[in-house]
Amino acid sequence: MPRVLFHKHGQVFEDEVKDNTNLVVRAGIKQFPYPNLRYECGMGKCSKCACRVLAGAEHLPAPNWKEKKQLGERLDQGYRLACQLWISHDIELAQDEEIAA
Repeated sequence: MPRVLFHKHGQVFEDEVKDNTNLVVRAGIKQFPYPNLRYECGMGKCSKCACRVLAGAEHLPAPNWKEKKQLGERLDQGYRLACQLWISHDIELAQDEEIAA
């Protein structure tokens, strides 16, 4: 089972998730990383769930068109939309307090 490390508010939250897990879906049903993950639409339209990938990016698929549209240059800084990621390997993410759109 993939291990997720999630950095926010100066803290690190850690848990295991089932293979092929979406963190926004889990947060929506009040499972880890709820209540720490900021999200809104869950469909790649708002970028509220943008996170910087600190480790494990090599296991993620290439950014899709929604991520390219919403994140632009932030993709080069390691940001991805959590709502568009299905976790199958260990990953470490950080979410800023506020991300300018």
